[in-house]
Amino acid sequence: MTVIRVGTRASALALAQTQTIVNRIAASAGVEVEIVRVTTHGDTSTEPLSSLGGTGVFASALREALLNDECDVIVHSFKDLPTEAHPGLRIGATPKRADARDVLCARAGYTLDTLPEGARVGTGSPRRVAQLLERRPDLTIVDIRGNIDTRVGRVAEGDLDAVVLAAAGLGRLGRLDAVATDFLDLSAWPTAPGQGALAIEVRDGKPDRLLGVALAAMNHASTQATTTAERTVLARLEAGCAAPIGATAVVDDGLLFLTATVYSPDGSRKVTSSHAATPDSHSALHLTEAALDVAERVSIDLLAGGAAEFAPLKVTE
Repeated sequence: MTVIRVGTRASALALAQTQTIVNRIAASAGVEVEIVRVTTHGDTSTEPLSSLGGTGVFASALREALLNDECDVIVHSFKDLPTEAHPGLRIGATPKRADARDVLCARAGYTLDTLPEGARVGTGSPRRVAQLLERRPDLTIVDIRGNIDTRVGRVAEGDLDAVVLAAAGLGRLGRLDAVATDFLDLSAWPTAPGQGALAIEVRDGKPDRLLGVALAAMNHASTQATTTAERTVLARLEAGCAAPIGATAVVDDGLLFLTATVYSPDGSRKVTSSHAATPDSHSALHLTEAALDVAERVSIDLLAGGAAEFAPLKVTE
């Protein structure tokens, strides 16, 4: 393999995060790496993400390009990737996670607690809608689409008082310090399963030797485990993009901790569960085993707590 082709969405954020992967592949494999830009349905549609089917609208075209041998690997934001495996493909590497928090970007330096009563806050995420209404039921929530510049621009223009965005995306674009006014702590404001992490997807089978070396060098065992835990809860509940669910997993002091919360769409109800497991070692295999264990226990708790009664979940057996 003399050239490794990396497929990505063509948005500024996707290209920025893909460039970091390109640089790492090039450094590890020692070969030329090129970016293949792919336009997805999620990029061209102006419909709300939840009505488009949510999770997966950004992934399908990338996966088709990979299966059609138009590229050798594809780069996803992990939170945009469906939890079910795609036939013929697998996750080849999970690089070290960036900041998983959400941030408020508000006019006049407002925080979530100091926004004026009735302030207009933009988001396209049902989870963020529920969390905003739980914390500030007086707010006016505005459904929005568009890239980061478009969303932040609506605040600058005065159309919105604030928007809620992912810290990782702003950081990858070098905008975090310029626009963020309030960092929302994960303990009180869990974010989307996999948020802040990237997933490198490849075709099934043994990759080319140089690509295999690059994938192994990029994979971060703790990130692989924490995203597995969070996304396994999502899969167990079949929550997808339409259900307001947040999950946070961390590896700390020899333990893998997982907390997940399911909200009603209007933020009036929620159920939370937390569990921990002790991996036999910090190998990828043992961390993954611990992740699956805590995810199952958390999922059982959420269902026992009535999550399926007030949230749009389709529960798996």
